[in-house]
Parts: sequence; C-alpha cells; structure tokens
Amino acid sequence: MKLTAEISLYPLKEEYIPIIRDFINALHEHGDMKIVTNAMSTQICGDYERVFALIRQELKASYQRSGKQVMVCKFIVGELDI
Repeated sequence: MKLTAEISLYPLKEEYIPIIRDFINALHEHGDMKIVTNAMSTQICGDYERVFALIRQELKASYQRSGKQVMVCKFIVGELDI
C-alpha cells in the first residue's frame, strides 16, 4: 500500500534553518521514495511502512542532534502526484 505524507518541522531554537536543512537532507538520502520540498513543507510518497519508518528514524536522529522540535504531519493513503 502507498502513503503520501506532508510534514513540517519546527525546531525550538533561534538557529532553526540549519536543523531543518539537515533533516531534509537526511530524508533525501533514502532513494526509494519520492520526496519534494517547498517553502512550507516536505512531501514524502512511497510504501506505507517505509514512509512511517523514515519519518520515525530521521525525527529521532534530529531530536538527538538538535533537541526539542515540533513536527506537523498530514497523511493520506495512496500515491499523490507531488
């Protein structure tokens, strides 16, 4: 089953842009999913289990590197044209 997720990361630090860039770059290291980033969010499309695993893995790593952050997520089953 395919899943499309839209995520936005909000680090709770004054220097937030490098944290967001690091998170997005880490997502792009996984070549088995379609990932599109715009000014407001990042969309990820791929296998249901892989999308959730990727978000879980990279969010945990980002927390460990940079501390407190808020993530807003929207999910829809299926592969949207992103």
